[in-house]
Amino acid sequence: MTLVELLLLLLVAAVCGALGQAIAGYSRGGCFAAIALGFIGALLGVWLSRLLGLPELFVIRIGDSAFPIVWSIIGSALFVAVIALLARPRRRAA
Repeated sequence: MTLVELLLLLLVAAVCGALGQAIAGYSRGGCFAAIALGFIGALLGVWLSRLLGLPELFVIRIGDSAFPIVWSIIGSALFVAVIALLARPRRRAA
């Protein structure tokens, strides 16, 4: 993988992670968090699609790597929603 391919892959992951954050309505962190969410979302989304027997809808090939766009966005939105539920401040009982 060349440097240009790696940068393109990081850019696509950042866009997918940012879209996942926008769909979930919870955004903490900046560009690096969006990149990480894009990759985690890709792993989670592909795992869910294979578990449910669904096809890969839109895949971008960058060099030798295939990046599933739709499942990355869905997976990152689900992951961000779980993070938002866990990070919600807890109220104390009076």
